[in-house]
This record gives sequence, structure tokens and C-alpha cells, in this order.
Amino acid sequence: MIPFENCIPYDRVMNDIYVPQCPYCKQENVLLPLRPDELPDIQGGKKRLVIFPCCHARVTVIETDSDYLLTTKKVPRF
Repeated sequence: MIPFENCIPYDRVMNDIYVPQCPYCKQENVLLPLRPDELPDIQGGKKRLVIFPCCHARVTVIETDSDYLLTTKKVPRF
């Protein structure tokens, strides 16, 4: 079972990946330094360090689907 407390929702807009709200600093519509063409690599087992540009919080993404990024640590809830 996937731990939901480790998931971050995301949206794909054109060739960019956004989170509706940063779970750490609460800034709205944060553009992540992650490209849609990297998502299949993550699904294949590759880990990816993502640093939020708004507050420099770090998470390691270990799995992804069409709606959520699964991280290695618990993510604060809004």
C-alpha cells in the first residue's frame, strides 16, 4: 500500500510540472525543476532529488503516476 502522507500532487501544463501549493512554505503554483520526460525514468526505478525553488526544501521522488509524486519522507499537509 502506498503511504499517502509521502505523496505530493502535481499537474502537467505543456512541458512543465507544477505543484498546486508547496507543502513546506505554502506558495501557490510552484514550478518544479522536473521535466515530463523524466517521469518514465522515475517509474522505472530511478530516484530523483527535487528541490523546491520557493523555499529550497528537498525531497527524493521514488515513484510517480499521473497525479502524484511519491517521496521517501513524510510531506507536511496543507
